[in-house]
Amino acid sequence: MPTPNKPLPKKSASGSKKPLVYGAVIVVAAGLLGFASYRATAPDNSPSAETAPAAEVSADPQSGIYPELAKLARRDAGDKLAVGRADAPVVLIEYADFKCGYCGKFARDTEPELIKEYVEDGTLRIEWRNFPIFGEESENAARAAWAAGQQDRFWEFHAAAYAEGAKEKGFAKDRVEALAREAGVKDLARFMKDLDGEAARAAVAKDQEQAYGIGATSTPSFLINGRPIAGAQPKETFTQAIETAAEQAKTTGKAGAGTTGDAAEASEGSRDSEGSEDSRDSAK
Repeated sequence: MPTPNKPLPKKSASGSKKPLVYGAVIVVAAGLLGFASYRATAPDNSPSAETAPAAEVSADPQSGIYPELAKLARRDAGDKLAVGRADAPVVLIEYADFKCGYCGKFARDTEPELIKEYVEDGTLRIEWRNFPIFGEESENAARAAWAAGQQDRFWEFHAAAYAEGAKEKGFAKDRVEALAREAGVKDLARFMKDLDGEAARAAVAKDQEQAYGIGATSTPSFLINGRPIAGAQPKETFTQAIETAAEQAKTTGKAGAGTTGDAAEASEGSRDSEGSEDSRDSAK
């Protein structure tokens, strides 16, 4: 079976080119995300495209859940790139690229419904991770999103950048400034300065390194309380995973079921179409 093309791990601030490793679970998670990524991008006439869905959520609440990955939820109440209560029982982490067409589909079609159904009632928290894999403009858009977040306009920028036809116009400096204006960013001079600052570069690099560390090779990739899901799956895949995780949280009596008790402590210092895109696919 072919595997999706992988972006090369970027050199981190420490000089390491190796992805982060979360124990032996990295091998399993990488396999799951890699297989789902291939399934989501497989040609329609591929034999594997007809044999199994791109992602499955077992009725067994423990199946497919990896506690080491659940710990990646930051649960930081001051996180500008998150929505929902910090103590919500379920955390969905999304690794995405603004030039990714499938990410745009998820942002427009599925994420708003998840927010309405689960974030607003306190069940779900969504934490964004910038995972730019399509080159310079992806990096530019990621840093711009972070900069908009510093003025509490991340989600407004997110909506503008994922609007129909937005990515076709590109994410050059003049375009991200126009998107920031559309998003209601008040201090555009500060926005442009933050966009090119070291803090923005470091924040994006940290998210990107984490994505490589869990074995993600394409966008969008997700973790729901430690359950890997790759691609803009149908809404039902997400609702089933969220509801399963929420039920498990009730039985354990903990926010973020599947995590260990110090998951929140570790983070204190610190949104119906199948598909995913990898670094060598064209962003459609």
